[in-house]
Amino acid sequence: MKQAPKHPVRLERQGNVALVVIDNPPVNALGVSVRLGIAAALNAALADDKTDAIIIAANGRTFPVGADIREFDMAPQEPSLGQLCSLVESARKPVIAAIQGTALGGGLELAMAAHYRVSAKTARMGLPELLLGILPGAGGTQRLPRLIGPELALDMMLTGNQVSAEIAAEIGLVDLVAEDDLRVEAVTYASTVKKPRPTSEHRAHLLDGAGYMAAVAARRARVKAELGANALAPLKIVNCVESALLLPIETGLQVERSAFEECVTSRESKGLRHAFFAERAAAKFPEAAEAKPAQVERVAIIGGGLMGSGIAIAALQSGLAVTLVELDEHGVNSALERIGAHYERSIAKGRLSEAQGAAALTHLQLTNKLDLIGEADLVIEAVAENFELKANLLADIAVFAKSEAVIATNTSYLDLAALAEATGRPEDTIGLHFFAPAQANKLVEVGVHDDASAQAVMTALGFARALGKTAVRAHVHNGFGEGYIGNSILEAYRHAADIMLEDGATPSQIDGAMREFGFRLGPYQIADMSGLDIAYARRQLKPRSPDARYVEIADKMVEQGWLGQKSGRGYYIYTGGHHMGVPNGDVLKMIAEHRAHKGIVPRKFSDRDIRDRILLAIVNAGARLLGEGVAARPSDIDAVMVHGFGYPRSRGGPMMDADATTPSIIASRLSVLAPEDPSLWGAAPVLTMLANERQKFADLNTV
Repeated sequence: MKQAPKHPVRLERQGNVALVVIDNPPVNALGVSVRLGIAAALNAALADDKTDAIIIAANGRTFPVGADIREFDMAPQEPSLGQLCSLVESARKPVIAAIQGTALGGGLELAMAAHYRVSAKTARMGLPELLLGILPGAGGTQRLPRLIGPELALDMMLTGNQVSAEIAAEIGLVDLVAEDDLRVEAVTYASTVKKPRPTSEHRAHLLDGAGYMAAVAARRARVKAELGANALAPLKIVNCVESALLLPIETGLQVERSAFEECVTSRESKGLRHAFFAERAAAKFPEAAEAKPAQVERVAIIGGGLMGSGIAIAALQSGLAVTLVELDEHGVNSALERIGAHYERSIAKGRLSEAQGAAALTHLQLTNKLDLIGEADLVIEAVAENFELKANLLADIAVFAKSEAVIATNTSYLDLAALAEATGRPEDTIGLHFFAPAQANKLVEVGVHDDASAQAVMTALGFARALGKTAVRAHVHNGFGEGYIGNSILEAYRHAADIMLEDGATPSQIDGAMREFGFRLGPYQIADMSGLDIAYARRQLKPRSPDARYVEIADKMVEQGWLGQKSGRGYYIYTGGHHMGVPNGDVLKMIAEHRAHKGIVPRKFSDRDIRDRILLAIVNAGARLLGEGVAARPSDIDAVMVHGFGYPRSRGGPMMDADATTPSIIASRLSVLAPEDPSLWGAAPVLTMLANERQKFADLNTV
């Protein structure tokens, strides 16, 4: 017989104190069933003459971390979170929130609607709605300024930063920090409070009217200057806090609700929410049905260059023990200098204390002896992108690594299955492609070949999560997946840009158009930063299709010694303190000569032409990756582009951008932009996906 589902809220009692206990794992999200349960339990407790005080608490590891984001695009279901918070605040008996874990977003709004707040020592609190392009919509913009003052409230809401229980107590957000058992101390505290204390009646923090209004005006000006087109939600937050200073709370709540509804329907919010769900969908590896991650306590990294050192720093920052192997003493010293310099910069900037930096380095073992990797649970090869070098090294690693260790290669371009075979342990071998700088970039691609075991794949996923990375699975099989997802997309991006460069655009024009779109840097600025010789060496090794258009401009630059920032000149010249560089006139002259030699008559491109052509190339490449089974879902491609390549997060990603654009518009832009270029578009699979299989595309993107 099937058991009835457990109700997510129940009413308990300890003496004269009623406990409304939320039990909705994993994070006690405040969906409609939870809201209904809290309201029913609260009303029952209020109706009971034996109840003197009420505690809102939660089972599991955390107080509610927020509303159910999936409801944002649904018809409203009552009670809304705002209605529930008003019900809590208007209760005629004292209501105490007992906060453990994290109280975020709607969870903190619920706690602020209570009359008193008791917190565990380890709890953290915040209102991170801005990260989703919205604002607190259940009274947070009105109650937080009343509790801690408008300036601190703006700091919390405009950054999304969390505060510790200790800080929360100092600024007046919580009344008591429990030293031991939160629930026990909350019940004891409840027995000492005699009457409700509605947050709406807190006015002490709002008395400096003129001073606070000036501070709000200054913050509004700063938001406009710093964020420009992306300032909708931040400006609405400022406006709502201003309302808290000027208006009764009932009116302020109406202002807040109107602002929330405007934000939640904005393109920016939809993009940010899509990116949020894309990250969570990417973590759903099919191997989870077969295996769980093995514990990784020590990682060995072979190769101490920029990539290997970056991976080592990321692991050390996460509390793991690291063995870093360089093949000679010079390499060991260089790696030590590189890692030491990172910690010196972090300490100088106040990101770490000297004690924290020293403690991290105690977990680092630097050596030139490969046989010292035997204690590692995961071994990562991170040497130069050369098949013979990597294959030989991986074979040696397999000799010294313990039998249960997972072996990973940082390649994304070379044949993963062949490299795995070189170890003699292909089932234990996977790809782990970190993006530079590995200590900071949040993306890791997990390359999965057909012989990789579920255990190895899940251990790699667990390791990436332990480092705080967003891991995306790339299935490398049957000749598909060279370049995984990220570099396959990047090649299409660069190819589209290079064709426009050859046909009449300039590097600075293309870069400017992509910065205006929302990228931090354009493709040629990135090429100069990375070094043109690296991509050049890769192109020389890769066979070229006779049908594909090839643009030789970058090759000619390398042959001239123009390698980018490392040589002082590339597409830009880097002298006289110009960190971003100024256009290289010699390159422009060379491009003009190149066009003349090939008989190309330059034509003009608008910024929209540049943006659309590059976006269509990216989406087209993404469609191919989906069709080949390299990427599991469109949102995985979005996660890769947002985290790995700086695609504007507020747009959600290129596949969401394509899905938001009607096929007829795409078709019209294709016919204008590139009808003559089969190497870019081929049979235009993106049109097929969006025009003929639109529902399938949407289904794949469902979380």
